[in-house]
Amino acid sequence: MSRIGVFVCHCGINIAGTVDVKRVAKEMRQHPDVIYTKDYKYMCSEPGQRLLKEAIEKRGLDGVVVAACSPAMHEKTFRGASASVRMNPYRCEIANIREQCSWVHAQEPERATEKALDIIRTLVEKTARDEKLEPSSLPLTKRAIVIGGGPAGMQAALDVASAGYPVVLVEREANLGGKMAQLSGTYLNFNAAPDLSQRRVEKVLNHPNIEVLTSAEVAKVEGYVGNFEAEVRGSGLGNSESRTFDVGAIVVATGWAPYPQERLPEYGGGKIADVVDGLTFEKMLQNSAAPRRPSDGRVPREVVFVQCAGSRDPERGVPYCSKVCCMYVAKQATMFKERVPEGQAYVFYIDIRSAGKGYDEYVQRAMEEQDVLYLRGKVSKIFQNGAKTIVWGADTLSGQSVEVAADLVVLATPMAPDPHATELAQTLRIGIDQDNFFSEAHPKLRPVESLTAGMFLAGAAQGPKDIPETVAQASGAAAKVLQLFSQDEMIQEPTVAYVIEEVCSGCGVCVGACPYDARALDSLRGVVKVNAALCQNCGACVSACPNKASQIYNWTPEQILAMADVVGW
Repeated sequence: MSRIGVFVCHCGINIAGTVDVKRVAKEMRQHPDVIYTKDYKYMCSEPGQRLLKEAIEKRGLDGVVVAACSPAMHEKTFRGASASVRMNPYRCEIANIREQCSWVHAQEPERATEKALDIIRTLVEKTARDEKLEPSSLPLTKRAIVIGGGPAGMQAALDVASAGYPVVLVEREANLGGKMAQLSGTYLNFNAAPDLSQRRVEKVLNHPNIEVLTSAEVAKVEGYVGNFEAEVRGSGLGNSESRTFDVGAIVVATGWAPYPQERLPEYGGGKIADVVDGLTFEKMLQNSAAPRRPSDGRVPREVVFVQCAGSRDPERGVPYCSKVCCMYVAKQATMFKERVPEGQAYVFYIDIRSAGKGYDEYVQRAMEEQDVLYLRGKVSKIFQNGAKTIVWGADTLSGQSVEVAADLVVLATPMAPDPHATELAQTLRIGIDQDNFFSEAHPKLRPVESLTAGMFLAGAAQGPKDIPETVAQASGAAAKVLQLFSQDEMIQEPTVAYVIEEVCSGCGVCVGACPYDARALDSLRGVVKVNAALCQNCGACVSACPNKASQIYNWTPEQILAMADVVGW
């Protein structure tokens, strides 16, 4: 017989405003495995945790169920409190009666109370059958590898290296700098982007803790968080065709690629010389002279900028906004006007998305001080007519069609994912999203982490962003690496999958089902082995196994059936 305590949190009125917490605590005392119950206003508070710890010590509790909010919020809090008074923390369970009960049944207090009782009863049954598990320790290699040598990769490498840890920076191209080195300048302050990039490159190249490998790529990765083995191949490795590095963390900062103009047939499909994309125009603006158009080298007088040229268009496979186009178009139009004062710049736009400190004011200055003419509407067609490029569009504010005989047209095309992203994702065993950018573990709570522990994301590899946001995210990814390296050793959670070898037939179905490559078939013994360091406790192997040989510690079939029985399924 277990000695379980049940603690019911009011969460202010979040739970107690709907669920009858007094009744819940009273009825749970009738359970044969429950010897103590208590309701309290805020269990996660210091007094609430103290109440739990005192009950464990005074009542001799060997298990605890805290009926409160989501375990994602405070499971670690309550397990830590339990462990501090020498109760096994893996016999502390959280019954979610807020998100899964009171919040969704706010108008049904009676039903919410009954449901809360059912939820708690299931967790009591589970706790009564929980094993007293113990975490294990694993060695930790305190070296990082950063994939990508643009602003994100360089920032992440510098942050980790400056904390005293060795970093290997791998860049596919022959030089560091990424797309930033190709820009004319940055908006808001007009710093020369190539100069900024070059200073950062020199800092990286001269850092004693950073080893730079250009014309190289990560071809193979094995292992798990804290203990990866990465094979790097490429022509930039000197006499070696490949080198292998033991690393504890990986930062993916592979950047972005321009969207191909060939996919925009109504805008010339890349066949009109004087229709260029934004990155090409950036290169035309890199020196201080007036830009010259590609067809004949003349200085253009009439320049048309087309925003959202392929963006926000699900039919083209680009439903997203690239976030930077509105701002760099304002910058480019301003730079053009400063160098060609007698010229005229037109901007066709759908919406102006200038969310950032000083961004909206910057766009307004382009309109008011440089007389850049903004026309709200789409461009329907671009075609050549002699020395001019004709732009047909609409001004939806005036309700009129617009035709401009331009000398040069600049398309603000989308920031597309790196073309090698899918291949690299397979190498690293991390996810990509529907747009082929690398997937973060959680867009709000874990924005720089991938779903694979020890692998982090930075910059436009994760999605479109400008230089300030890129640098900020790179420092965030580096901070996660440093947090990992601050440990002397890795702590391995014990709630992972395992195999009952006597039952395992060695069919290998679970090996293919595991999304984390945490399982392998031992061909000599004919059974499957689990790499606990890679296992993420998702349960895919359990549902796939035809023999019930794959199970998860403290989520056994016996526990799950007991939980189902108590609510009379």
